[in-house]
Amino acid sequence: MKKLILVLLVFAAVLNSFAQSGNLLEWSVQATRINDSTYQLTATTNIPEGWNLYGDNPNIDGLTPVVFTYGLENIHNSNQAKYTGKSIQINDPIWENKSVLVYNGALSIDQQITINGFVPAVLKGTVSANLGKKDEFQTTEFNFNATLEGGKAAATANNQLLITTIDIAKPLNNCGATNTPVSNNSLLSVFFLGFLGGLIALLTPCVFPMIPVTVSFFTKRSQNRQQAIKNGVLYGFFIWLIYILASIPFHILGNVNPEIFNNISTNSTLNIVFFIIFIFFAISFFGFFEISLPSSIAGKADAKSGLGSLGGIFFMALTLAIVSFSCTGPILGSLLVGSLSGGAWPLTSGLAGFGLALALPFALFAIFPEWLKSLPKSGGWLDTVKKVLAFAELALAFKFLSNADLVMHWGLLKREVFIGIWILIGAGLTLYLFGILRLPHDYKGMKIGRGRKLAGIIALGFTLYLLPGVTPGKYANLQLLSGFPPPLSYSIYGKDNVKGKGLEANVVNDYQKALQLSKEQNKPILIDFTGWACVNCRKMEENVWSQPAVLEYIKNNYILVSLYVDDKAKLPVEQRFTYTTKDGAQKPIETAGDMWATFQAENFNQVTQPLYAILNSKEQLINHPVGYTPDAATYLEWLTCGKESFSK
Repeated sequence: MKKLILVLLVFAAVLNSFAQSGNLLEWSVQATRINDSTYQLTATTNIPEGWNLYGDNPNIDGLTPVVFTYGLENIHNSNQAKYTGKSIQINDPIWENKSVLVYNGALSIDQQITINGFVPAVLKGTVSANLGKKDEFQTTEFNFNATLEGGKAAATANNQLLITTIDIAKPLNNCGATNTPVSNNSLLSVFFLGFLGGLIALLTPCVFPMIPVTVSFFTKRSQNRQQAIKNGVLYGFFIWLIYILASIPFHILGNVNPEIFNNISTNSTLNIVFFIIFIFFAISFFGFFEISLPSSIAGKADAKSGLGSLGGIFFMALTLAIVSFSCTGPILGSLLVGSLSGGAWPLTSGLAGFGLALALPFALFAIFPEWLKSLPKSGGWLDTVKKVLAFAELALAFKFLSNADLVMHWGLLKREVFIGIWILIGAGLTLYLFGILRLPHDYKGMKIGRGRKLAGIIALGFTLYLLPGVTPGKYANLQLLSGFPPPLSYSIYGKDNVKGKGLEANVVNDYQKALQLSKEQNKPILIDFTGWACVNCRKMEENVWSQPAVLEYIKNNYILVSLYVDDKAKLPVEQRFTYTTKDGAQKPIETAGDMWATFQAENFNQVTQPLYAILNSKEQLINHPVGYTPDAATYLEWLTCGKESFSK
């Protein structure tokens, strides 16, 4: 209890520190027009008594003066800021008693800016300043809005994102399934995906050797069969519970912004971090070095496992989770990134499946310790499993890098480059399994068992299957891998690479343009809410849309508009604006993804992809939207229903 109170007090102190930092300085910023592209900002403030505001001190490394930054990249400071106020030189103990220039009391700063191109009606920016007080140092930031004479509001037809004629509860026709953000079947599929990941984790060298350790632990505690069953059940429950609890923070975050999970899963920085982590794990699995948590962390949990009753069993479960993390971490990372775009419940479902797969065998071995005698001993076969997993980790690493590349449009991993890397990895795995490629701890002439040779044949077949994927031919679709490589249009052969392999209709990526075409051609609008990093979206495009009946029906009867909710490309500065949602929240619309994700959430109350909706030229919802529909006949039936309802 004392430790808990101490933690709460420290937390409160940190919050208080942030509050002081944020409110320590308030600025009033006015803009004066000099010419069409030049303005002078005048910022005034009163420095709190006892504090010193640092001016320009080039002799102090890392100490910056007052800095103005702006929300638009076409706005730049054109000269050095000019200070008007009481300035003094002091020997500052914070900076080893060096002489520094500081300001006290009332202060006014003039900063001239140059605007290239579009001049906004309101300039949004931040004033950053550093302050000192004896041995205390604070960095403050103040956000300001300044009206610019002659400026214009964002000129975009999309700033009215809520379409009042769309009634999601009462479409014109009742055909099509009513979607929920995540259906029960989806949650069940994610659960089984997590369960499969847990089964794979059982074979990793970090988890498998824990079985005899845990069995030994429970053998000493189980005085009779009834006690053994009770302890084993509790042990399995605690393992499962630990993984469930790991998802709770994401439920809390989900209450802040319904799109946060999609933003996290498609965040380029996060995906690059996962890429680096997976590369790191792969090198370790190859045998070049070992990964382990600091001994102090694992040791403390293990020491607690000696406690009696519930406490000891819980900490034994925690010990298993911690010690096995170096092998289960990458698997959990795949589950995390793969399920976040659906919200917190798919993540909870996936972790529940993962925890259950780990918990069941450990609980059973705790109940029946004699089963331990029938297990194969750790040895060469586990080393082979470990290195096969290393190749898999390497392949998955490039999937994360591909996600970042797609949403940022870097063009680093075009489809054929991605598949070419997987071919090299597959070839390396094949050579390793046949004993041609030797890795650490392997030796010349080592025996290759039948199981390993069989795995080598499978790896060779998979590698050969990938080869057409680097060509522009009709067999480059690789339907078994739909969703993993970049889309067919993201190709070194250009966007026309979809011909003969995917949807060849004239797809537009702007809703207003689609609406205009709908009125001109008297066709309904098929809205495709999709994402560059959306696996199920690629499966729909490459496995369902590519079916001749579906392909022709969409081309002949619909205006197709694909709206990428994870597109991080910045909108032109004149098209950026702040949108007020129907709940009254203020949301900056700076990227194409921001706009289309908000458009989906505002009108269809969903943030998951893919989502398909049909509107007429009056912007009325024709039938119920549908999500991932892998059966082409069912999807075509839904399309037919929408077209027939439009024609009535």
